[in-house]
Amino acid sequence: MSDPKTKSDAEWRDELTPEQYQVCRCGGTEPPFTGRYWNTKTKGTYLCAACKAPLFSSETKYDSGSGWPSFWAAIDEDAVAEKRDTSHGMIRTEILCARCDSHLGHVFPDGPQPTGRRYCTNSASLELEPEG
Repeated sequence: MSDPKTKSDAEWRDELTPEQYQVCRCGGTEPPFTGRYWNTKTKGTYLCAACKAPLFSSETKYDSGSGWPSFWAAIDEDAVAEKRDTSHGMIRTEILCARCDSHLGHVFPDGPQPTGRRYCTNSASLELEPEG
């Protein structure tokens, strides 16, 4: 398996669905309330759809009302990288898979305690590995 940080664009296109490619590699966003995980209650671990790195636990998933899967914490502090995003005329914090740099979504300071953070992710950037 090649290093995800050095994969070519052609390799990513071959490995991902068109929707996953658009979100993960091009920074796209799926419409709210349309992704397969926005309302999922299944227990398990959410992996990066591109490289399968563990990103979030269902234990930190909650209904933010946004229409996208939301989590109040990453699975560990090194799983998700953050980057300043000034696109669309606003300042936001983009979240990326720390292993492969795939776009996941954005993090906001309006989540529940204990972190107060809302990791707002695209279902297309995730793959749920159910418990058991």
